[in-house]
Amino acid sequence: MALEIERKFLVKGDAWRSAGKAVACRQGYISRLKACVVRVRTAGPKAYLCVKGAVTALVRREYEYEIPFSDAEAMLTELCEKPLIQKRRHVIAYKGLTWEVDEFFGENQGLVIAELELERQDQPFEKPPWVGEEVTGDPRYYNANLVKHPFCRWSGPNDSALQE
Repeated sequence: MALEIERKFLVKGDAWRSAGKAVACRQGYISRLKACVVRVRTAGPKAYLCVKGAVTALVRREYEYEIPFSDAEAMLTELCEKPLIQKRRHVIAYKGLTWEVDEFFGENQGLVIAELELERQDQPFEKPPWVGEEVTGDPRYYNANLVKHPFCRWSGPNDSALQE
């Protein structure tokens, strides 16, 4: 069984921009149920279908499969809820771990989040200097929720309008 143990953080400054490789991503959601989300993503020339279970603490089940790019494009166009998530993912190595910095565009322009996948919940790690406040447990920052409640519509840092 595939498990995802992920931590999310806000990003401060621009020092991260020169640190890694970037790829353009588009993703959409076929299903956004609380118990399970089904996502389609293109990342550069590749495409993936992903099924994620509900989050329990920092852990959730995740199954991801590479699919034909043309299938992903059709699903993004015909099956996924709009607006699609548009972002550039920067992959950055820091102190033996891989950080993924997502710079959002479109309806979520201005949002930048750093994610770190761990092997276990209590795994120690050192944050890079450009990593700020942790937002792991805040559902506003889940990509699936950014579809219905995009960053451009937030009223402030403590926006509580998200009900999902």
